[in-house]
Amino acid sequence: MALPIAELRDRFLALQREIVSSLEAFDGEPFHTDAWSRPAGDRLQGDGLTRLIENGRFFERGGCNFSHVRGASLPPSATAHRQELAGRPFEALGVSLVLHPRNPYCPTVHLNVRFFVAHSNDTQPDVWWFGGGMDLTPYYPFVEDIVHFHRTCRDAVHAGGGDDTCYREWKTWCDRYFFLKHRNEPRGVGGLFFDDLGADGNTPFDAAQRLTFAVGDHFLPAYLPIVARRRHHPYGERERQFQCYRRGRYVEFNLVWDRGTIFGLQTGGRTESILMSLPPVVHWRYDWHPEAGSPEARLYELLTPRDWAFEGSHGNEQSTSE
Repeated sequence: MALPIAELRDRFLALQREIVSSLEAFDGEPFHTDAWSRPAGDRLQGDGLTRLIENGRFFERGGCNFSHVRGASLPPSATAHRQELAGRPFEALGVSLVLHPRNPYCPTVHLNVRFFVAHSNDTQPDVWWFGGGMDLTPYYPFVEDIVHFHRTCRDAVHAGGGDDTCYREWKTWCDRYFFLKHRNEPRGVGGLFFDDLGADGNTPFDAAQRLTFAVGDHFLPAYLPIVARRRHHPYGERERQFQCYRRGRYVEFNLVWDRGTIFGLQTGGRTESILMSLPPVVHWRYDWHPEAGSPEARLYELLTPRDWAFEGSHGNEQSTSE
């Protein structure tokens, strides 16, 4: 089958435009646009569109990237669990987003939807697959916000033609993936994560594409209602310091464990676009632990994975008092 790369490219770009337009309206400041290309002869060829905001009215830093790249050989990060693809030329395109609000009561969020193809060699045909997901990283979490995010993730799977079995699998995969093994703690409260969708030949292309874009289309309804509720929540230096401390966990995960970051760096990708996911202000403190019973300690209680989408809304249960 001829892969509809041009059609996929248009859909990813349309998703990026829709998301950025909504985020600009929410923040009140425009995103900077940086179109880039890598010419023939470079280790990694292709082009992309980086959309970035820094020091916005609401977002302290955020970016929504589109990229479409080609390389001569898949790197180790992409073939560790599928050695049969090692050495194959590849093509990859998709959208990746990370948003860091300034207000500590508003969570950081991540979205990625992508398509890969390992091109044919002398003996094997093309192998293609979709992947992606979204996850939430709060600092002072509200249970009703976590429940909303997970229920919208479940809605995304259903809208794409999946069922609760698929949702639970991707939710559990997210809990496992966004885990800092060196600290034995989750990065946040999870969401969805999936990879290799279609690679085994059991999921038709149209079904895999539909599921993937359903996840992308549900990002705005999953996230914007949360930050709309919390954007004016008062905070002080204590909350800001804790936010910056916990942002350190975000940096550690992205630089040590995140396969997307490692893939980009291993293939010689565009460093500025790859590292746009990092927060602008971060603190590390030696062997610090929150005081028992404090609002900061409450975060660690809620990091334990739970079946959020199937629980009651717990609308009055939250990390701090109003």
